[in-house]
Amino acid sequence: MLYKFTCSKLVLICFAFLFIAPLSHSQTKKIKRPKSRVGISSVDNFVRESFDLYDKVYMYDGYAAAGTPLDDDDIDVLEEALEDLAVLSESAPDILSDVKGQSVLKQGKATLQINRAKKALKYSIKTAKELLLGERKRKEEEEKDDTDNSTKDSDNNSDSSENSSSDTDDSEVEDNKNISDDLEILSKYDFVPGDKLLFFDDFSKDFVGDFPSKWNTNGSGEIVNIKGENWFELKSGYGLFFVPDIENLPEDFTIEFDLLTSGLDNKTSSTARFHVYLSDNLKFNTGLEHYTDVSLPFGQFGAFNIRVANYFNRGGGDIKAALKSDIRNDILNQPHISISVTKKRYRLWVNQTKYVDIPRFIEVPNVLNHIKFHINNFKDGEERVFIKNLKVAEGGVDLRRKLLAEGKISTNGILFDSGSSNIQVQSYGIIRQISQVLQQDTTIQLKIIGHTDADGTDENNIKLSKSRAEAVKQALIKVYNIDSSRLISDGKGESEPVGDNSTPEGKAQNRRVEFIAQ
Repeated sequence: MLYKFTCSKLVLICFAFLFIAPLSHSQTKKIKRPKSRVGISSVDNFVRESFDLYDKVYMYDGYAAAGTPLDDDDIDVLEEALEDLAVLSESAPDILSDVKGQSVLKQGKATLQINRAKKALKYSIKTAKELLLGERKRKEEEEKDDTDNSTKDSDNNSDSSENSSSDTDDSEVEDNKNISDDLEILSKYDFVPGDKLLFFDDFSKDFVGDFPSKWNTNGSGEIVNIKGENWFELKSGYGLFFVPDIENLPEDFTIEFDLLTSGLDNKTSSTARFHVYLSDNLKFNTGLEHYTDVSLPFGQFGAFNIRVANYFNRGGGDIKAALKSDIRNDILNQPHISISVTKKRYRLWVNQTKYVDIPRFIEVPNVLNHIKFHINNFKDGEERVFIKNLKVAEGGVDLRRKLLAEGKISTNGILFDSGSSNIQVQSYGIIRQISQVLQQDTTIQLKIIGHTDADGTDENNIKLSKSRAEAVKQALIKVYNIDSSRLISDGKGESEPVGDNSTPEGKAQNRRVEFIAQ
């Protein structure tokens, strides 16, 4: 996070601390950061991050004590700090559960430090809110809050009993499961990508080391090659935005992309987050009058919440919430993110799990025309975040009605592994809708036709398109129990393009599956 220090502020702060503070006690006595570590990584990280945020808020409280007004940059820093404080406070119960099973001495030391960190968080949240509202008041009782005394046995005993009675941490990462073992769960995945492609970027046309040609930023980022594929590496920082060249989003649209991380571990900050903004402008800010923000947690030492907030008509929004989630294992294993906006409704999936479904998140229609990405609180050069295959499409249309009304549909939303007929799991929302049509009208027979782009030979593409159509047919039979006699499959390779095979967007349009009712 970037801080703004001016000479005048430094002079005033020094003057305040040397002369004013001892006389008027205008700033609360500082809580001292513990000098030693406990040796439990989650506890040590929680204490360190709590006091990092506390020091930041305490510094701005010093400005107020000296009578120095906050400028716009100061307010921005405080607002972000307040959000980080809320995230960290939510993790406290999970951190307490990590103390269980440790030695008596280690439990005692951990409890003392957690108590001190919680006291620092309590001060920080209260003070940050008052500073932002211009209502900071220092009361005499705050002067009594000297936590240098490692304090109050009653508090410690209370928290210790909390430890002994709290439930076992149910946020532990579950063992990985093969997707094929959960076909019943998979069959309920209901994301349906839009059917009219607006933007696609797999960075295949960009050079390694360059900033991608179809994006803009006020910071930095570059294309890197990982195992033969180009990925866009985002840079962490306060106020940095990455903006794809997308304008005039429709009322109904979908967003999909893949994420990749490197260097995350149990020391990764609880405030390390990946933000997706829908915004009313292309400038390097969240938005002027209207925006939404959904952020994914990347911290690994606890299960941190997905956070959602909206802001409309300059007056704020009705929604600011933290959604219980544990996506730590997903974040480490190249997750696919899917977002669907249907008029006012906003939904978000991480892989096949839907975490966000808010019916009236978009309070004002047709004003959020742009997409922006932002990451912060990652260690520079150590903790890295990459994005690939950003796809934005109009629609998210109900394919069931279209198939019944028109007798055929074509979609590029059924995705396969490169050069393979292996269906990617995020495609099952579409296949599920097709199955519902067949279940509703048992007289329908369906022809499934695969199409490819022009990469590779004609012979290989014909073979690939047929095997992909057959894979979709088998999914309808095995996952959704459709009678095989009602389905036939075929493939036409690259012979019927609908887009320009010289561009990533055109290739994405040509890789499609067609369904024709017989």
